[in-house]
Amino acid sequence: MSSSPVAKRSQELRKLLSQAGYAYYVLDQPILEDSVYDALYRELVELEAKNPELITPDSPSQRVGEKPASQIDSVKHRISLYSLENAFSFSEMETWQERSRKLLDLPTEKKISYLSELKIDGSALALTYESGLLTRAATRGDGTTGEEITANVRTIRSIPLRLNLENPPEWIEIRGEAFLPLNVFEQINQERSLTGESLFANPRNAVAGTLRQLDAKKVSERRLDFFAYTIHLPENQFSSHDQCLEFLAEIGFRVNPNRQLCASLAEVEEYYQHWQTARKKLPY
Repeated sequence: MSSSPVAKRSQELRKLLSQAGYAYYVLDQPILEDSVYDALYRELVELEAKNPELITPDSPSQRVGEKPASQIDSVKHRISLYSLENAFSFSEMETWQERSRKLLDLPTEKKISYLSELKIDGSALALTYESGLLTRAATRGDGTTGEEITANVRTIRSIPLRLNLENPPEWIEIRGEAFLPLNVFEQINQERSLTGESLFANPRNAVAGTLRQLDAKKVSERRLDFFAYTIHLPENQFSSHDQCLEFLAEIGFRVNPNRQLCASLAEVEEYYQHWQTARKKLPY
């Protein structure tokens, strides 16, 4: 890449804007005033317009493409996406635990700990990063085949275009949930009501409908958010799921903070009972 003053300035702007976006959309801790961010963003766009050879795939200016897609293509997942199994009572959880012990060949005296997390009501996504750069995003689909929606997912500000890794592996696949904050969902339905459009039944439907838009600019206007919850690597390097989530946060993703490491099923039940009520105060 050129080492001219213009090239150095564009690189500086990309880095600064990416850091500011991460602080705002992931950490919820803004480091720049909106007016300052807007001025820097405009400077970068103008530099890139005059010097298109300086544009990089991970530039903040490249989150929204210029042209709508003509269609959505199907893609095969590298690793299948499986559905969660439901338990409708504590006794069913105990039965599941005993079945898991047998499958894992664990003795009865072996204690099992659980990482309890909230299930977000949105749409599952599989994100592929190659050498640290986001190259593909797909919906869950039937678990084996999904819909390729990379252009739309690039508009989600809490999803990094490049991972915060100095020496990223050849590929990483991140799984997570795209969702709509409740206040945004309500605003969308208000706008649809004013224009005579049918209302979305719930945030999940709104997310699914948004992600299937052919025009990424319309997706950007919906202000989708994202929580990452698991990762696949060429070689596993984690001894626990909690470590996995901590790593996801380190490389640039939002992970749901309302998780809890439980030493027993009894603690899992306490977590569940707490969030049966507390979830009503969440903004999603």
